[in-house]
Amino acid sequence: MGQGLSKGLYIRGKQCPKSLWLHKHRNELKDKVSGQQLAIFGAGTAVGELACNLFPGGVMIPYDGLSIQEQIALTKKSIEQGCDTIYEASFDHDGIFIKVDILHRNGEVWDLYEVKGSTKIKAVYKDDVALQLYVLNNNGLNISKVGLIHLDSGYTRSGDIEIDKLFSITDLTEIAKKKQDEVVNGVIELRNMLAEEMPETNIGSQCSEPYPCDFHGHCWQDVPKDSVFKLNGRGIDKFDYYHSGMQRMADLPLDKLNRTQRMQVEKHLNKGEHIDRDKITGFLDELWFPLVHLDFETFMAPVPLFDESRPYQQMPFQYSIHIQREKDGPIEHREYLAVPGSDPRPELIAGLLRDIPEDACVLTYYMTFENGRLSELARDFPAHADGLNNIIQHVRDLIIPFKKRWAYTWQQEGSSSIKKVLPAFVPDLSYKGMAIADGGMAMAAYHLMCAENDPKKLAEIRKNLLAYCHLDTEAMVRLLECL
Repeated sequence: MGQGLSKGLYIRGKQCPKSLWLHKHRNELKDKVSGQQLAIFGAGTAVGELACNLFPGGVMIPYDGLSIQEQIALTKKSIEQGCDTIYEASFDHDGIFIKVDILHRNGEVWDLYEVKGSTKIKAVYKDDVALQLYVLNNNGLNISKVGLIHLDSGYTRSGDIEIDKLFSITDLTEIAKKKQDEVVNGVIELRNMLAEEMPETNIGSQCSEPYPCDFHGHCWQDVPKDSVFKLNGRGIDKFDYYHSGMQRMADLPLDKLNRTQRMQVEKHLNKGEHIDRDKITGFLDELWFPLVHLDFETFMAPVPLFDESRPYQQMPFQYSIHIQREKDGPIEHREYLAVPGSDPRPELIAGLLRDIPEDACVLTYYMTFENGRLSELARDFPAHADGLNNIIQHVRDLIIPFKKRWAYTWQQEGSSSIKKVLPAFVPDLSYKGMAIADGGMAMAAYHLMCAENDPKKLAEIRKNLLAYCHLDTEAMVRLLECL
């Protein structure tokens, strides 16, 4: 039988054999699972459960509380009893254990369906269903169709979820069949690898694609802090440089870099800065008062929670605003944070239109994001489109001087992200030590807030969200002052 495998382990091994070896032999070296990752796993489970409604009335083969052999026996019994649809149907062959998301009887044959909480068909999904087909064929099942059930990005919710419109089904039957020899050879290669010493696999793109590897901390532990991977931008293969011995910024050939990359390396080496006063003055001259600093926090959900929303739509649930009505005038603060459980957008729109003066210059940090959300709000709530479009027309972008390197210092490490720019220019203000320190954590906190019933815990989450979003616009105020 050899080393036991599963769908997940097969995909892990195809992505990186070393990761599979470590999982089997040195599992204690794994990175800690973050709250954001747990939220992603939970969302995927919810999508899978919802997709079962495409084939209602089936039998679920549970994972918890049953051994693998008990799951397999229960699946076999369900088939013998004439069940037409089995969820999480369990099979093994030659030590390969799989659970089929949906196995549906189609006359004298069976259809296999894999459910993914994605709107796109990724190459890795084809390997996933190919392995399942291999195991089912070797269990004597006649599989007529291999389908991938995935979310339809064009679906807009209106009332109750329409399951048949939320999901699309893509036929991967021929692709899965053509991959059968690849599966056989791949399983042999992985088992041979597992029987030997740990493979000497260099770090590379497989560390993050198609999935982030949970042994990243172990495999990257010897990468220096000032490594070539700190270099911003494209145009060179950083892994090629790293593996050829040019591992640090100081090793890089300046003549192979573009202008902004050369500036990054040079300023890093001499601990310097670059200030283009003329360009900055030109940027500042295009701003006016009243001046509003605006920042959104958003969440995404694979299954739309509210009417006029779509799978994975960025839904603003919070904003922070700092307003300066005249030059050298006092700065006022306004904020909004949604109450969990209801569509945040109507109240958020009302707050924006109330708090932002009609003639204000609206300063954001990376305006593509804020403008995108404002445009979606105008589309989904046309009664407020005029007011929202007026805000969009007045938006300016504070990231420009930093992204174009008119203001640059070596501590930014080539980044124009506000998380890097702020401590570089305003050392007394940073996101370090914040309970919520980035947008991903804010998104996870929103989902936690919606699921929390304890008033004290709920109040703590809200306090942390308000503090984080407040810091975003406070940071913009301070950075503008630096310019």
